[in-house]
Amino acid sequence: MKHWQKYIRKHKAYDKYAVPSDFNYGMAVVIPCYDEPDILNTLRSLQLCTPSINPVCVLVVVNSSETTDKSVVIRNRKTYAELIAFAKEQNQTHLSFYALLCENLPRKHAGVGLARKIGMEWAVRGFLQAKNNTGIIVSLDADCTVSANYLSSIENYFLSYNSNCCVLNFRHRISDNSLYMENAIRQYEDYIWYYREGLKAVGFPYYYHTIGSAFAVTADAYVRVGGIGRQQGGEDFYFLQKIFQLGKTAELLKTFVYPEARFSERIPFGTGPALEKIVTSSDGVLRVYSPEAFRVLKEFFDLRIDFFKQSDDKIVDLIGNLHISIQHFLKEFNLLSSITDCNQNAATVATFQKRFFHHFNAFVIIKYMNFAHNLYFHLTPIEEAKNKLEKTV
Repeated sequence: MKHWQKYIRKHKAYDKYAVPSDFNYGMAVVIPCYDEPDILNTLRSLQLCTPSINPVCVLVVVNSSETTDKSVVIRNRKTYAELIAFAKEQNQTHLSFYALLCENLPRKHAGVGLARKIGMEWAVRGFLQAKNNTGIIVSLDADCTVSANYLSSIENYFLSYNSNCCVLNFRHRISDNSLYMENAIRQYEDYIWYYREGLKAVGFPYYYHTIGSAFAVTADAYVRVGGIGRQQGGEDFYFLQKIFQLGKTAELLKTFVYPEARFSERIPFGTGPALEKIVTSSDGVLRVYSPEAFRVLKEFFDLRIDFFKQSDDKIVDLIGNLHISIQHFLKEFNLLSSITDCNQNAATVATFQKRFFHHFNAFVIIKYMNFAHNLYFHLTPIEEAKNKLEKTV
């Protein structure tokens, strides 16, 4: 665990968040919490889970920034007091609860990303202290409940396989029986699966969905990729892209988290903003990337083996047979140089492919999709897109 010690020294700023001296857990569930009055519902849901073999701890990171409204700070402090009381009454050997009160976090970084990082760094130091190099870090959110098999299935997966990560299934809860919200959230869920199916169809190896409340990683994998970022939104996406490239990721599709479907202004993208966009649209229909764009992307990805050890002129010739949107995109962003880099630094086809998808990663795919839909394709109603994808790609 020497690389852990090096990592901890590099991230000493998080030492101030004390780890219990008797930390002996096999799994740590980390929950950011900002102005969440119903967090105890999440904890009670975890209590109802089938017990795991090894003891589990749950850490709630109650957080606010130096600019947070005083009323939120007061509510957070009340929540923290409730969490401490809950832990004192409910902690058991196999399932224990902890809370951190993190106030006056710097405005530049404060948000869900930093809160999640504080919790995950706490877990890493706990596992290091316990000399447990197989510890598991589970990411959950404060508006979620979970399926009864949540803890046991995550633990069983990592005990059974030499793995780095698993992503879990999800289905949002509707709290007020609103038909508008129900319609919007089911379309958004369809989009998440549609996009995942599109990535898988084009041959992208890291096609898994990236939801902050629905994944678990080994602490060792967490350390190896340099930890999670402090982004004020999208920290889950950026982190998981690094994790996926380590390999050994699986989907636990029979294990569910149930986030609450709700509007949110806390982050610029994600579930909350997407719901508001759907509900306030003129027809209440979510429009998504066209299946045709995925087909075009697949034609480009399918050529990757043909690019191996070819001259730049030959690669240009091959690309010249592709859809104009790909040709234009590669030229606009000087991405032919990325294929050249793959050839210059890969001795085998396997190495070339790994390097290829390092360059043409999830960020570049989104950039292509946005670029292509500005000029060449039209956004498509989600139901139509779902029906056409398999026939098109």
